[in-house]
Amino acid sequence: MLKGKLFRVLTLMLIVSVLVGCKSWTNTGKGAAIGVGAGALLGAGIGKLAGNTAAGAAVGAAVGGATGAVIGKYMDKQAAELEAEMEAAKIERVGESIKVTFDSGLLFAINSSTLSVKSKEELKKFSEVLNKYPDTNLFINGHTDDTGSDELNQSLSEKRAASVANYLNSLNVAATRLTIAGFGESQPLVENTSAANRALNRRVEVIVNANADLVKAAESGELQVK
Repeated sequence: MLKGKLFRVLTLMLIVSVLVGCKSWTNTGKGAAIGVGAGALLGAGIGKLAGNTAAGAAVGAAVGGATGAVIGKYMDKQAAELEAEMEAAKIERVGESIKVTFDSGLLFAINSSTLSVKSKEELKKFSEVLNKYPDTNLFINGHTDDTGSDELNQSLSEKRAASVANYLNSLNVAATRLTIAGFGESQPLVENTSAANRALNRRVEVIVNANADLVKAAESGELQVK
């Protein structure tokens, strides 16, 4: 059981040396910029303290009231499109956000951060919907099971989150929308007591939140959801 372990939110400035030195990463991955904002730090921090990263990111982004209700309808529409297009990901509405969970077994080979062909097909579908809703930010969180050392799992979770972000960026999802974090084995969905449970814990979660422009449009009445 991990105690007091801190997660790290990575920006481009912090990960360039890792990207350049990692042989399994493509040139596209090495060159992609990944943004981070204060809201991401707050949201992920709440999730860590609450024991649920996705819920924390959603709480950190919640607006509430009439504005939140309008944003909720906007997210309902986007979530419905994601569910219609994506077969291999779990789509959930969490507060005013959308939580998209990818099984790491789909995205990556064991102990690898290189995206599989199948995962690229799924992420392409994801990007097509995301690009129809540009006024959202994405918080991409990597998780592992407890197999291996803490250090290895932390590094692997970060690299996997970065691989997803970099590939989405290569598909024209703006780098300024993307924030990544690695949590290693510290945020399990279930106890790591069986192979089936460990498989559930190996995952990448993407939280889709409204950005400042969308909130402003909802507040002013400019945002109309049909």
